[in-house]
Amino acid sequence: MMQRAAVVPRKGEITKKSGAEFMLDALKKQEVEVIFGYPGGAVLPIYDKLYDAGIFHVLTRHEQGAIHAAEGYARITGKPGVVIATSGPGATNIVTGLADAMIDSIPLVVFTGQVPTSVIGTDAFQEADILGITTPITKHNYQVRKPEDLPRIIKEAFYIASSGRPGPVVIDIPKDVAILEGMADEDPEIHLPGYQPTLQPNYLQIRKLVEAVSAAKKPLILAGAGVLHAKASEQLKEYAEQQQLPVVHTLLGLGGFPADHELFVGMGGMHGVYSANMALYECDLLISVGARFDDRLTMNLKTFAPNATVAHIDIDPAEIGKNVPTKIPVVGDAKEALLQLIEQNGKKPIHTEWLHTINEWKKNYPLYYDQTNEQTLKPQKVIELLHEMTNGEAIVVTDVGQHQMWAAQYYTFNKPHAWVTSGGLGTMGFCVPAAIGAQLAEPEKTVIAVVGDGGFQMTSQELGVIAEMQLPIKIVIVNNHALGMVRQWQEIFHNGRYSHSLLPMQPSFTKLAEAYGIQAYQAANEKEAAETLRKAFAIKEPVLIDMRVENYENVYPMVAPGKGLHEMEGVKQ
Repeated sequence: MMQRAAVVPRKGEITKKSGAEFMLDALKKQEVEVIFGYPGGAVLPIYDKLYDAGIFHVLTRHEQGAIHAAEGYARITGKPGVVIATSGPGATNIVTGLADAMIDSIPLVVFTGQVPTSVIGTDAFQEADILGITTPITKHNYQVRKPEDLPRIIKEAFYIASSGRPGPVVIDIPKDVAILEGMADEDPEIHLPGYQPTLQPNYLQIRKLVEAVSAAKKPLILAGAGVLHAKASEQLKEYAEQQQLPVVHTLLGLGGFPADHELFVGMGGMHGVYSANMALYECDLLISVGARFDDRLTMNLKTFAPNATVAHIDIDPAEIGKNVPTKIPVVGDAKEALLQLIEQNGKKPIHTEWLHTINEWKKNYPLYYDQTNEQTLKPQKVIELLHEMTNGEAIVVTDVGQHQMWAAQYYTFNKPHAWVTSGGLGTMGFCVPAAIGAQLAEPEKTVIAVVGDGGFQMTSQELGVIAEMQLPIKIVIVNNHALGMVRQWQEIFHNGRYSHSLLPMQPSFTKLAEAYGIQAYQAANEKEAAETLRKAFAIKEPVLIDMRVENYENVYPMVAPGKGLHEMEGVKQ
């Protein structure tokens, strides 16, 4: 499906090439295997050279599809996803994806076309100030003015995107710069004195944390996506086992610690499980590893971990103390910090009673839903069936809303890099293109796109890519004829006044899929759901299933805005 690009000129060798040639050869040096993009006038010189460059390109059906696909690819591989979009509307169509990648710390290198340098600032046809637009939502951005600068800029961009706290970088290339020739070293040294991420944590801070763990009665680890970015899952498991520390996950951290491990407590936050939220509320030492204390995790900050000494391990010093007062700050790479903690092998805490309490919470207050009517289809049951039929080994990609929370709750993840979702920005339309990127990242694995009927209709045109490439993605639409989470909030907080959140008029999703040549089924009860899923997973082809779930099912447990984590609603009594 993809071919690895050939090696290009050696370090120190000065060559003469066009800007477009410098760009593509620099991508080869970065071992880029796939580009997601959409051509247009300002990037035609680049696409002309791409024609026989030997780099695999995916033509999505919209620029938003391209950048979300690149996010899906990056979330699975850990390598920067690469995008090309043209100037003006092409560039502005990727803004949502940039914001999504920025807040979720996803590495991207995004190339935008720009009008020729001679007319920049004149409101030329399809001109947009992409640097001004993207400065707040990128880790860094560039506008290239000379073709010979491209090898250095691209090398810097990949380094910036993937090092420290990952994030998106934009490179804006005027059309004439892509055409003009220059002389350059294609493997230049990069020198970024103002950008020096701290990888090794301070030894004294590590010692403070070791001593705090030894003295704690109710210690708890909160593990976020930073564990996954640092590829530190094994170290997290080893450290938790060494000290016998229970682990709570954030939404984006799922899979960083095995869900079937006896020390795993569950996901915390607004729709977290009772045991996780109560552990966060009652702990006396909270060790955050690569989590940024997002408001959907902490809820009311006045009552978040009120009795805890907070230790925060994070590669981004700006996150430490930003939302939650921190007693033991540890700036550094999560893997390096965990390795040092393991090496210290401190005295284990005396906390048998704490572990017993957590286990009692897990046993007495599990997730639950009403399953009495087998003639209807519960969304939670759909997720349980997906887990059962894939042995929990699929890559699960979701959109945003109720189905996202149900997937997080009921598809338990035991391995890292198997969960792809839009967390901080909450981007509808993310799922289908992100699943494309995930499938290209892991061609042999089962990829499931769990999407709501609302979000699906935002990027359903990317079915064309799935069909064209015959990507064996299983698209499961959790169809409740509504913008489900909006409807749930309107029911709870606005007296059931469903203002523009219901979707009674929908196309036939099965016929839409069939129009693209994709097999499709519909299910309205448990038996039909199980039968259609068995058919879908039996073949190595794309399949769409329209799951007609109960329309007014809500996601529980839930912590209402303004409430503390200990004030959950919908907990099994």
